[in-house]
Amino acid sequence: MSGGEVVAAAREFLGTPYRHQASRAGAGCDCLGLLRGVWRALHGAEPMAMPAYRADMRDPTHAGALRQAAETLLVAETGPMEAGQVVLFRLGGMVEAKHCGILVGPQRFIHAQERLGVVEANLTEAWARRVSARFRFPLTSPWGERSLRSSG
Repeated sequence: MSGGEVVAAAREFLGTPYRHQASRAGAGCDCLGLLRGVWRALHGAEPMAMPAYRADMRDPTHAGALRQAAETLLVAETGPMEAGQVVLFRLGGMVEAKHCGILVGPQRFIHAQERLGVVEANLTEAWARRVSARFRFPLTSPWGERSLRSSG
């Protein structure tokens, strides 16, 4: 699927309030919920059950889980930053990524932020240096089901 399709699905979440562990446009979501909601828009059902996780980014319980899930379900990107790519961020000096968003272009991204909800923001130098990895959504789910968008 194109980066434009991913961005369009992500933009459906703009203005959604921040709600920890939620993933519904208009009702509430956190940063991971944004990715989960976009996945559903592109592929239908989510590929895995989500374990409970704490809002505290310093919680070591699931250290590395975000990157591990991305490496399992998404496709790694190493080329230029482009619309539709998923970006993982290290925050607060953490070694592991604890935040994620979706690029709208090389200098803008959509993410869910506490107290702000889902917003489109500039990928400032401060954000850019915290990017730890980039991925893209697969054309099909990891189990071979066709994308809902491509079957239309």
